[in-house]
Amino acid sequence: MRTFSLLKGLPVIELNSGAKIGEVCDICISGSGVVKGLLVRKGALLKKTFHLNVQDVSSFGWDGVMIVDQAVMTPVKKPHEFTFEGRNRLTGKTIMTSEGERLGLLEDVYFQEEVGTIVGYELSDGFFADMLEGKRVIKTELPPAIGKDTIIVNVKE
Repeated sequence: MRTFSLLKGLPVIELNSGAKIGEVCDICISGSGVVKGLLVRKGALLKKTFHLNVQDVSSFGWDGVMIVDQAVMTPVKKPHEFTFEGRNRLTGKTIMTSEGERLGLLEDVYFQEEVGTIVGYELSDGFFADMLEGKRVIKTELPPAIGKDTIIVNVKE
């Protein structure tokens, strides 16, 4: 299990050549709350963004993301359903329970790398509350409903 903040900035390495292809810059999340892939920024001067499916990753290491061949990456032409920090950003969205209780603002997600299932959310109640009480982590059993303004989750008891 890993958070997006731990993946961001990691190099993507090709196993066949040992070459650094690019760096993880964002994740793509479907409306049903599943991590579909990673967005990889590549290039030195003119940076381009590519989509890498979670299933095409050979391994998620602590120091890099390994892929067999860079041919599995596709150029990003249209915006994805939701991303964590780019277009249709999820960071800062209000998270509520299906019972109508406001839990906080989304700061990070915990997901199982191999399958892309989101299993938890790191929430913020604002800068001062975070300093005094720390950030909260909630775990979920079912996929969330991601809307324009709010993310609805079923919280584990």
